[in-house]
Amino acid sequence: MKKIFISSDHAGYNLKEQIKKRFKNKYIFQDLGTDTSSKSVNYPDYAHKLCKKISKSSKNMGILVCGSGMGMSMAANRHKKIRAAVCYSVKNTKLSRLHNNANIITLGSRLTKKNTAFKCIDVFMKTKFEGGRHNKRIKKI
Repeated sequence: MKKIFISSDHAGYNLKEQIKKRFKNKYIFQDLGTDTSSKSVNYPDYAHKLCKKISKSSKNMGILVCGSGMGMSMAANRHKKIRAAVCYSVKNTKLSRLHNNANIITLGSRLTKKNTAFKCIDVFMKTKFEGGRHNKRIKKI
């Protein structure tokens, strides 16, 4: 089973737990926190923690969850070797992998329905980078 790094802030905690439960037979999750929805935390702390793990190997992939998905994405994309994509539909998720070789999916727990989030994760993990003409663009990031 593939190992996936996962992290959230307090707003994303419940969806993060549902994701782990839904995909427990498909992936091994290394949960980097937070461990509660009742205590407010700073999302950049959790994004940075996950990015340090992801950047160690090009095979690593991660899931970040916050209220909108935007904050986690902004914090994550400050790191070298990270391409975090805010995903809200199957189509934009697939394109984030095909064309952008995203290695982190970010989800907004307040904006994305649970079943849509599950579908996006499934597509994200299964879709391979197309390479080709997209390689030169990725190198410019």
